[in-house]
Amino acid sequence: MGKFIITQRVNKEYQFNLKATNGEIILTSEGYVQKASCHKGIESVRINSQDDSRYERRTAVNGKEYFVLKARNGEIIGKSQLYSSKSGMENGIASVKSNAPTAEIVDETLKS
Repeated sequence: MGKFIITQRVNKEYQFNLKATNGEIILTSEGYVQKASCHKGIESVRINSQDDSRYERRTAVNGKEYFVLKARNGEIIGKSQLYSSKSGMENGIASVKSNAPTAEIVDETLKS
């Protein structure tokens, strides 16, 4: 089962990474000022990840493929890693669709 890992950036913003069962990061969120907003972002991933039209496939300036997941309002919820091929990117999307609905939430900001 995948996991949403909540962490805090150097600038004190919260973010989450969705990790696949194998531990690979498959989606990284935008930064959130409040933790509650970060949790709402996770719920938005759970909902929007099942709709293929919410994925925008892109090519980086270095030619690598990646995708962003958008909410209904068009805001970016998260971004993938860079992939060396379109098929790798499609596998990443399939992994988000598979892992997001049931992924547990691990809040690493609570660790001391």
